[in-house]
Amino acid sequence: MKRRGFITLLSGAALLPLAARAQQAMPVVGFLGTGSPAEWTHFVEGFRQGLREGGYEDGRNVAIEFRWAEGQGSRLPALAADLAGRRVSLIASSAGIVAARVANAASDNIPVVFVMGGDPVKFGLVTSLNRPGGHATGVSFLLNVLAAKRVALLRELVPTAATVGLLVNPDNPNAEADVDAAQEAARALGQQAYVVHARTASDFDAAFASLVQQRAATLFVASDVLFLNGRERLVALAARHRLPAIYDRREFVAAGGLITYGTNFTDAHRQIGVYAGRILKGEKPADLPIVQPTKFELSINLKTAKALGLPVSPTLLATADEVIE
Repeated sequence: MKRRGFITLLSGAALLPLAARAQQAMPVVGFLGTGSPAEWTHFVEGFRQGLREGGYEDGRNVAIEFRWAEGQGSRLPALAADLAGRRVSLIASSAGIVAARVANAASDNIPVVFVMGGDPVKFGLVTSLNRPGGHATGVSFLLNVLAAKRVALLRELVPTAATVGLLVNPDNPNAEADVDAAQEAARALGQQAYVVHARTASDFDAAFASLVQQRAATLFVASDVLFLNGRERLVALAARHRLPAIYDRREFVAAGGLITYGTNFTDAHRQIGVYAGRILKGEKPADLPIVQPTKFELSINLKTAKALGLPVSPTLLATADEVIE
């Protein structure tokens, strides 16, 4: 064999393992979703946008492995364990305290970035909001602090309402705090609060039947992934029973709900994408403060208000961030 040909073959053989190693070196990010791909489209895009802001693009220099619970919380531990077994570079936990806990428990060292509504300190995920201290960080809405404002908005829309219904999932670790905050707000406004439970979507019909029986005039829907996933059905039931309802995310208003007050869920996923990029570049979750909302959005579906015969004051419309007509 000629010397030049031998060197060429040798060089090519050396390059192949390097290319293979380079391909293997592409970081893999696990995405643990509580819903389904169809329901989470906007949120996933928010996450991808955050990654892009950090210089990472799926398929180019990072790979995203999706695992979807399809609304079945019992599937989360196995899905998280599967991601941990694949030795992903980090796990992004989308929506909820339970999912965040499961992702955090799947490994002692895989970084976790989460989106959740409760207090991560209270639930043992981090040491403090400013210095998480472990291998998890992310976004916390601290949603129960908004309960009083939501109850007040309902009262403004329906001033004669004597009873407000509270729809909660009792399996949500934050349910008790949500109920306490909403009940206290209702009492301050001279209203009674009636609590109904829904653990699964199959409980929705019975919950609304109980609300009607108790003559609830308005409805406060607590923050829960179950309700977010079932938003179209909840909105339809509220319309059927002519029950003015307030929710926590604008996705409900987009589905025909009356009013929402809360934080931007898509932007929260963008933020955990940003954090994921920073962690991939070497920063530690322990040093990344928990992101808390600084702006709350009010969305009103005027078409739904008209269908319910509810006049919406010009003042409320003027303060709304979004009005759907």
